[in-house]
Amino acid sequence: MEKIIVTAALPYSNGELHLGHLYSTYFPADIAVRFFRLIGKNVIFVCGSDDYGTPILIAAEKEGKTPEEYIKKWWEVQETDFKSVNVEFDLYYHTHSKENIELAQHFFLELWKKGYIYEKEIEQFYCEKDKKFLPDRYVIGNCPFCGAEDQYGDGCEVCGRTYEPTQLLNAKCAICKNQPILKKTLHYFFKLSAFSSKLKKWIEENKNLQKDVKKYVLKWIEEGLKDWDITRDISWGVPIPLEKGKGKVLYGWFDNHLGYITFVLKACEKLGIDGKEFWNSSTIYHFIGKDIVYHHYLFLPAERMAEGNFKLPDFIPTGGHLLLEGKKFSKSRKWYISIKDFVENFESDYLRYYLISISSRSQKDANFQWKEFEEKINNELIAIIGNFIHRTLTFIWKNFEGRVPEPQQFNEKDKEFENEIKKFEKEYFEKMEKLEFEKALKAILNFCIKSNQYFQHKEPWKTKDKNCLYLSFRAVKKVVSFLYPFLPKLAKKLWEILNFDFPIEKSLKEMEVANHSINKPMIVLKKIEEEKILEFVNKFLSKQNI
Repeated sequence: MEKIIVTAALPYSNGELHLGHLYSTYFPADIAVRFFRLIGKNVIFVCGSDDYGTPILIAAEKEGKTPEEYIKKWWEVQETDFKSVNVEFDLYYHTHSKENIELAQHFFLELWKKGYIYEKEIEQFYCEKDKKFLPDRYVIGNCPFCGAEDQYGDGCEVCGRTYEPTQLLNAKCAICKNQPILKKTLHYFFKLSAFSSKLKKWIEENKNLQKDVKKYVLKWIEEGLKDWDITRDISWGVPIPLEKGKGKVLYGWFDNHLGYITFVLKACEKLGIDGKEFWNSSTIYHFIGKDIVYHHYLFLPAERMAEGNFKLPDFIPTGGHLLLEGKKFSKSRKWYISIKDFVENFESDYLRYYLISISSRSQKDANFQWKEFEEKINNELIAIIGNFIHRTLTFIWKNFEGRVPEPQQFNEKDKEFENEIKKFEKEYFEKMEKLEFEKALKAILNFCIKSNQYFQHKEPWKTKDKNCLYLSFRAVKKVVSFLYPFLPKLAKKLWEILNFDFPIEKSLKEMEVANHSINKPMIVLKKIEEEKILEFVNKFLSKQNI
């Protein structure tokens, strides 16, 4: 069995997840995992909370909590969110874990010994009023590259570039808004610049990386990579394992992506297998959003190259942002839909269907529109896919006592439809293997349109045509199986009606279906009422005035 590792970008432990996170990262990762398992791959799927950094320290201070209490709260919330939309990890862990702290310190010491980390005295913003250094989120100002206002000290949310806090223009303390002074402090730097040629070679030679991403990452390398300051003068983080570094911690982006390795090693330990061997002999996928490309295409591979014991990713599927009715998601303006709010009102698999149907295997942004959501669910998933499945099963139940009829000699229309089944299967696998999930979902929809046309032409309500219902049932079995990665909850309900004695995860098993008995059909897919959407939208809009 081919071994595959799938990781999803680690959600930051400072708030609830929203639909944009699912669109760019978590739904595509979960769909890939389910598909890989469907075709018999040995997959480990991991994720976990990203627990360190100044934003968490600031938020915990505001709530009167310890950082440990604060991250535990959000870890539980986020784990519940994932389960509610059927995103199922083999392990959902923490970067603030003994194992990840040890691995991060191991990496630091290895890189230190090899000369890839060095000491340097720098000037850093210091707030005289609050009596503390101001790393990352403790300082705000204008982006030094694009001029965007109110950006934090570790990177611009508008242009995506990273920089040092002292590069900010018109810098202010994020706590008291006073202008900080510059003060000297000892920091540790990672020689990212030393890996420019290796990174360029890796990016150019890896044909699996997205072309749209490679283009501008290579441009960053050509412009010249700068060494990374991996030190923070705060109390919350992985302690630097050197006497001189006492009281300082590692920058979150030094340790958080090492969580991918930590979590896989932990998952393998639970399975009783060699985690390091599994890692280095697997095809590795890191699913991310486009806002963290710099870290995953440059910092992450350079760090692994420097340490030398863990292979680099083979794929880094990178998704775009999700807009809401044309506007960017914003927690501060309450312009976002949380996972919790959505699943309390609508079927979670409907969200999976809709978001994948408007996605693309690129960094292209998508726009969540309530009217489109309603139309796609009611007019595509229910009226076309659901209708074909339900009418086939209902006719078999009513006219053949729930037993799939044995076929007779096929006529030309039967042969044409049997050929359509084969073409559909081929197209589905081609699109799924390329991670073109929206095209695979479209293939399911188009096939169900053709299936309904075949059903209409054969008119089994008049003729009780055995060939029609035999072939239609074969088609239904494939459709339900192929829907499983996209709609796991609903597909399992349909699979129960099909009544096979093996789980849906093994549904690609070829078998003769003639004389197979099904369970009594019931309506699994129900239309969304427009009133329900209007009620939710009105409630959502009322929050904008808070």
